[in-house]
Amino acid sequence: MKLFIGIFLIVAALVSVVADYFGFKLPSISWGYNFAEAAGSLNFPLASLNWLAKSAGEITAVILILIGAWLVYSKLTSGPPNPVTVRKIQRFKEIKRGYYSFLILLGLGGLAALDQLIVGKEALAVKHGGEWHFPAFTKDLEKNRDLGLMTEGAADLEPDYRELKKTFKASGSGTVILPLWPYNPTRDIIDALAKEVDPKASKYSGLGTRLWDPERPADRHLRYTYRKGIRNGDAQGWNTNNDRVYKVKYRDGVIVPGSEEWEGEGELADFLKQTDEQEYDVSYPPSEPQWAHPLGTTSQGDDVIAYLYGGLQVNFQAALIYVPFVYLIGITVGLLMGYFGGWFDLVVQRLIEILSNIPFLFLVIIITLGVPPQYKEKIGLYLILGILVIFGWMGMTYLMRTSALKEKARDYIAASRVIGAGVPRILFRHLLPNSVAILVTLIPFSVSGLVLSLTALDYLGFGLPDQYASWGKLLKDGLSSLSTPLLVSSAFFCLVTMLVLVTFVGEAIREAFDPKKYTYYR
Repeated sequence: MKLFIGIFLIVAALVSVVADYFGFKLPSISWGYNFAEAAGSLNFPLASLNWLAKSAGEITAVILILIGAWLVYSKLTSGPPNPVTVRKIQRFKEIKRGYYSFLILLGLGGLAALDQLIVGKEALAVKHGGEWHFPAFTKDLEKNRDLGLMTEGAADLEPDYRELKKTFKASGSGTVILPLWPYNPTRDIIDALAKEVDPKASKYSGLGTRLWDPERPADRHLRYTYRKGIRNGDAQGWNTNNDRVYKVKYRDGVIVPGSEEWEGEGELADFLKQTDEQEYDVSYPPSEPQWAHPLGTTSQGDDVIAYLYGGLQVNFQAALIYVPFVYLIGITVGLLMGYFGGWFDLVVQRLIEILSNIPFLFLVIIITLGVPPQYKEKIGLYLILGILVIFGWMGMTYLMRTSALKEKARDYIAASRVIGAGVPRILFRHLLPNSVAILVTLIPFSVSGLVLSLTALDYLGFGLPDQYASWGKLLKDGLSSLSTPLLVSSAFFCLVTMLVLVTFVGEAIREAFDPKKYTYYR
């Protein structure tokens, strides 16, 4: 497994470098270069920060290559697997609830890593005029004119690939291959959804709307008010420019004399006959579930399924960034505190006490309100993760300090000093491996804490910018729109499922790696 992971990291890093060189963007593999593209356009006050932002892709690739090379080297040069570790892993597999939860999380992580292959409004491939275009995988923005759409005023705009697929299918002039779910998690506004209704047959109560084009529910023609299948109340009409030109009032299915108002061109009778008599129940964001959108849309007009997928991606991406930084800082500082002790231990403890007493929520509010909008827009996720890292490493530090204090008194540490081993070797080759049970046990609970923190901050309105999908914002959206209960229930279901899976994994790891069950002295 270690060899496979190492080779995978090296290959992924090299592929990301090659893809960026040729102007391609790949699912997940190009995350580092995507960040560099976003942050590189900002003007940081320090030149070194500008260089780091613009070189984030290359730096990420180098780090992945180094980690992969180290994993491959350690696997090839190490001896047979430690029998104690093998028994711990086997014990973990025997705890079915935790093991299956781990496999489900791996599957969800793989699904999230597929990115624009699964969810997105950009076409995976477009064939037009004998040429193939790959909008979802290229950095260059495709325009309507590139695909033969020369509509006046829209030739230089980005194509609507869902509409383009319908156009090409009707004319037979090309092919459009869309992602599995052809909607962006955010900023893919769905104006309205329409569902066919038969007011008389179903004794429908509500608004029945005739549409200029059923594919565009926002383009209303006539709208009637129904009570138990009978027209009662105001009715209105709009022309193709969405200008209201007709108004009338019904009472028990009959027009109230003198209530008709007509301001359009031509005859009223011709206007009323311009569309089919089929009526629709048109809902606007947040919309109820429809065939094309099984969970409806959010108040911003985003498809809920795509939005939930985007939230899943954000959580996994945040965990991949947050956990390594938190553990790197916490492990290093904790081991140094326990190994050296004395004044260094006292100073770091006082620093931790100071940081622990800083109100976390107030700091987030200050940064959220004080950071310029362009920074929040480009690197909002990384700002929030930076704050969480600053406060997240301290709890682990005391555990590592305690472990180092206990282990440094053992004979193998004294023997290492006698043969001339340096401090880094003692810390990371001797002390750290004997504390690995603590680290492995803590990781799942750190992930669940991160997910809860991001959800809570977004729910309060001090979290991620609008271009990031967030389960916390969806919870807030659902609670403010109680007429669409699927918003809050879907977000709650995803959040609880994620936390339960992570908790099951954590409990299984804690039981499997319990040092009282497996030690070197049994």
